[in-house]
Amino acid sequence: MNFRKRRIVVLGAICLLVAGVVWRRATDRPAWASHAMSQADTQSASLEFGGRTRTYLLHVPAAHDAGTPLPLVFVLHGGGQSPESAEKMSGMSAKADEKHFIAIYPSGTGRLSAMPTWNSGNCCGYAMQNNVDDVGFLRALIEKLERDYAVDRKRIYFTGISNGGMMSYRVACELSEQIAAIAPVEGALNVDCHPAARVSVLIFHGTADHLVPFNGGSSPFQIGGRREDKSVASAVDFWVKRDGCSAAPAHEETAEVHVDKYSGCQDGTGIELYAIQGGHHMWPGLRISGNSIPATDLIWSFFAAHPKP
Repeated sequence: MNFRKRRIVVLGAICLLVAGVVWRRATDRPAWASHAMSQADTQSASLEFGGRTRTYLLHVPAAHDAGTPLPLVFVLHGGGQSPESAEKMSGMSAKADEKHFIAIYPSGTGRLSAMPTWNSGNCCGYAMQNNVDDVGFLRALIEKLERDYAVDRKRIYFTGISNGGMMSYRVACELSEQIAAIAPVEGALNVDCHPAARVSVLIFHGTADHLVPFNGGSSPFQIGGRREDKSVASAVDFWVKRDGCSAAPAHEETAEVHVDKYSGCQDGTGIELYAIQGGHHMWPGLRISGNSIPATDLIWSFFAAHPKP
């Protein structure tokens, strides 16, 4: 390995470590009482799939009627992160208690369970290099939850950040007949996508994201080998066409975010983009993010408005 390549690898590793510290500091902040109580009610579980023991966290709202079907919201961690960090970062368990849905935080895979990643196509790390069948795992997990709980099958949703955002795109492409909507955060649609059904899509992406660039391209701060991420605009264009939406969105601007909302989409679907001005590679609305965009609230509102027909 020559000096330039070694330097890029070292810089990438440093960036990943810094990102991990940032996410952990952001999620380890003092929590509201309801958020802390919600986390206390979260349980660890596992599923045998593909010769591996796959793990996940599960949060079922305490105040629910066991006979009433509940929506499923999957939150996928970023590369090298964990289900625990995804739960803390998103605050989705507290939202599940408030709005009555089941929140699930699956784990990717990694060597000796360290630095887990998702095989989202051209990213990332161990999962991609070992061609781990993460789509199959997530399909099997949906089916297990449908056996174990009363699930509203028209209201199954995915969100995630970074590598988890990329994986959200992939499940929309490959499990489109099961998935009603996705909300990728700082991800990229890098796979060849041929969804059998329409899926609603809500995108959050910072214009100053240097890990998964807003306008696409490569970055030295990547897990594994060099890759080219597709732009946010290409993802929006793909889903607008697939969902049969009007080409021109309703556009709103503030100093911190530009919002495009597409109307006229078929089968009750919707496409929205929140382009966070100067935003970096982190969950919007966290204190350390530098913006006040309530991503988790917006995600649930979008999901609730877009079930399968």
